[in-house]
Amino acid sequence: MMFKNLKKRKKRKNEILHQVIQDKANRKVRRQELADLPESERKELIKSDKILAKEQRQQRKEELKSLSRKERKEAKREAKIYKKIKNRPIRMACWSVVFLLLLSTGLTVGPAVASIVGNITGKNITIDTTSAEGVKARKVADIVSEEIANEGIVLLKNENNSLPLTDKKINVFGSTAFSFKYGGGGSGAADQTRAVNLFDALKNAGINYNQKLHDYYAEIPELEGITKSETGFVQVIKGMLGNDESASEPDITDAALAQAKEYSDNAMIIVQSEAVEASDVSTDQLKLSDEMHNLIETVAENFSNVTIIVNAGNTLELGFVDEYPSIQSVLWVGTPGPFGTNSIAKVLSGEINPSGRITDTYVYDLTSSPASENFGNYQYDNLDKAYINYEEGIYVGYRFYETYYQGNEEGYRETVQYPFGSGLSYTTFDWKVVTQNLNKEAIEIKVEVKNTGKAAGKDVVQVYYSAPYRSGGIEKSAINLGAFAKTKTLKPGESEVVTIKYDTRDMASYDMVNENYILEKGSYQIKLAKNVHEIIRSLKFELPENIVYKEDADTGTEYKNRFTQSENELTVLSRNDWEGTYPSDKDDSKIASNKVIKRVQEQDFNNDLKMPTTGAKNGLELEDLKGLDYDDPKWNRFLDQLTVDQMINYVVNGAYHTRGMDELGIPNTVLMDGPAGFSFFFKKFEAGAYPTQIVIASTWNKALAYDMGEAVGKEAIAYGIHGWYAPGLNIHRTAQGGRNFEYMSEDPVLNGAIGASMSKGAQDQDVTVFMKHFVMNDQETNARSGVLVWSNEQAMREIYLRPFEMTVKEAGVTGTMSSFSYIDGKWANPELLNGILREEWGFKGVVSSDAVFNFMESQKAITSGNDLMLDITGVSKNKKRLEEAYDVHPEAVTVGLRNSMHNSLYATLKTYLFDEK
Repeated sequence: MMFKNLKKRKKRKNEILHQVIQDKANRKVRRQELADLPESERKELIKSDKILAKEQRQQRKEELKSLSRKERKEAKREAKIYKKIKNRPIRMACWSVVFLLLLSTGLTVGPAVASIVGNITGKNITIDTTSAEGVKARKVADIVSEEIANEGIVLLKNENNSLPLTDKKINVFGSTAFSFKYGGGGSGAADQTRAVNLFDALKNAGINYNQKLHDYYAEIPELEGITKSETGFVQVIKGMLGNDESASEPDITDAALAQAKEYSDNAMIIVQSEAVEASDVSTDQLKLSDEMHNLIETVAENFSNVTIIVNAGNTLELGFVDEYPSIQSVLWVGTPGPFGTNSIAKVLSGEINPSGRITDTYVYDLTSSPASENFGNYQYDNLDKAYINYEEGIYVGYRFYETYYQGNEEGYRETVQYPFGSGLSYTTFDWKVVTQNLNKEAIEIKVEVKNTGKAAGKDVVQVYYSAPYRSGGIEKSAINLGAFAKTKTLKPGESEVVTIKYDTRDMASYDMVNENYILEKGSYQIKLAKNVHEIIRSLKFELPENIVYKEDADTGTEYKNRFTQSENELTVLSRNDWEGTYPSDKDDSKIASNKVIKRVQEQDFNNDLKMPTTGAKNGLELEDLKGLDYDDPKWNRFLDQLTVDQMINYVVNGAYHTRGMDELGIPNTVLMDGPAGFSFFFKKFEAGAYPTQIVIASTWNKALAYDMGEAVGKEAIAYGIHGWYAPGLNIHRTAQGGRNFEYMSEDPVLNGAIGASMSKGAQDQDVTVFMKHFVMNDQETNARSGVLVWSNEQAMREIYLRPFEMTVKEAGVTGTMSSFSYIDGKWANPELLNGILREEWGFKGVVSSDAVFNFMESQKAITSGNDLMLDITGVSKNKKRLEEAYDVHPEAVTVGLRNSMHNSLYATLKTYLFDEK
């Protein structure tokens, strides 16, 4: 009987397989038919196809209802098999990509295979997550994680004080409630095994959800297995392959709708985005699908109190919120970690008063951003490389909208829905300036914040500045974030005085002509604000004369333009001529100049360097250098002991670990992802999991960011991890970036303040923090084949480099991860990694590459300031590259290797491995 059933099941599985093949063939034929039609006719037929598919789904649901419980269970099982078979090509493609990656690295048998297997299986990584200390560390992580989610939720709309709910009953509509996005993917993924189901969270908070509506959705076969998690590797490969089949939203029947209306007049719908590492999103994907819009319309027309939950790491178009008066409230939750659902439920119930602020500008039309004009796939005709032009200059995010619409409030309101920094509360606050000290050294303001409402809550005091601008002069945004402070929880009637302080020179602009920073004379407006557009009070600071800063305040290194060697011409947006300079990709030159081609393809070796000593017997071990400065002469005696072979093997084997050398007292180290908690790219393990970085930034709470870094640091010690690939400090240049969830905001100061606090928390535990991705890693398209990023020096310094500079100087990080990007025509640009990072800012420590792809060559890296190769599949190839380069340029390569060892070991010596026992 058993064999008979097995045979029957096998036969049915084959039938389903043939059905999948036939359906796939039919879809291919249909796509071709549609492609051959005129555009207007094609759009109409696509629309009718969607309607037909909708009707067929509805019919399937009705048919399921008529089946017996046993038959319904079998139908669900078959639907699951169908979906599994349908997705099999993706899984096969994942492994095909792996195979191609291996081939692209010039894979040979023997040691190369062993190296790859070791990297992918984690053989080289020894950690212990099971100890009592590890369990304790995760408990602390869980507490901090939920605190971040509590404070990161942003109340964007709350008409008629519809939240918190007075009637603690709610209807949850949409399949998205069953696919809640706790976090991101790829290296920014985290362990979600302890994630709290949304419906359990509602129940725990005392909110009753409509069980019958829940069951209606739960019984839809397509939703089975929807919450299955994957490793970061699989997520990235899927992102690289792409997937143009967006999830459809099931219909709601009249009967289910009628039952829901009887249950409660409260309704909730979750809207989401689909971005992931290795895959950007289009602006269309950041709008509601037709099916989701239909659902919202149906719900909005039948319920008087509708709440929209924005569960997305990318900025969505939310104009639909204004279309329906019944949408009374909007909660932005981002991707809030495994306990974010608890936070949502407690905000709905009123147990938590939301205190987050958004970190991006929400506009009605995402294409209104000038940066969106140059985003995507642009290829040179005469160079096997892609490029991207940052023609918007400094006018990223609110800097564009606040400047372009200055004096045009009507135009602004038609364009901007929620300004940067927006966020409401269940209570009200009054501010009073207690003292102000505005001088050429510092801007310091003490503000008394008083809770004048009826609920306890926290407030955020944002301070912006507007610098004097003259037509045709240095580009300046009409307003810039200067600093911010968040209060403690204030009871009704309670007050707190917060201090906001920043250096006056932080308001200086970079002058590309004179190669310095300058504070131009005139009137500076210091603005206390609820958000970038809602100014509560302005203070005036008069500067009678220009102040020119010619050198870095901390290192004394003279400023200069460092990224002009390619002489690449770029028209950059200017407020002096918006129309004439507005970005466009229509007139791009697809021809790279000879100078650019030479910089991309060639490597300059300094053959005038003196050959250092190698292989000496000086009897020193690494711990003998503990406590010594980076430049202490004893370092030279220690480094003299290293052989060229030892150094080559060390720098090329830098994927998630570094190799020890017992004879020199050099320990093995373990280096792990990621920004939302520890994770390994190729397999899962239990670890603390946090909200993604956009949510951490939306707390606007530097102390909480420090707590997270500290908790991560203590967890690292418990597990035996020594380096943390985080935080991600790149800018939300556009809404379309696939890793926007992994980065913090569109503003460099907010990124820098939160990033520095996180970093310092971990660094204070003597863990190496690898701030990343240095620099301008702001889109995923073409990133892994090496994209040439073009900008001007002012935008680079004021926008993209600023968060990294703040983190170096405020947190004292000892690690950096470079990016995939070619900066000024160079991957691993020495002006970036040595000139800016080390000489100008004073960074002392190790620079690791990002995951190595074929264009990332080791001999270029170690002679340019990139010390370790995060190389998974190409170790043997990069080893050979260094050996061949050494044969031709022995002095340059040996000095580069020695510098890399010095930088890496200096960082290792700063870890807890060498703490006093």
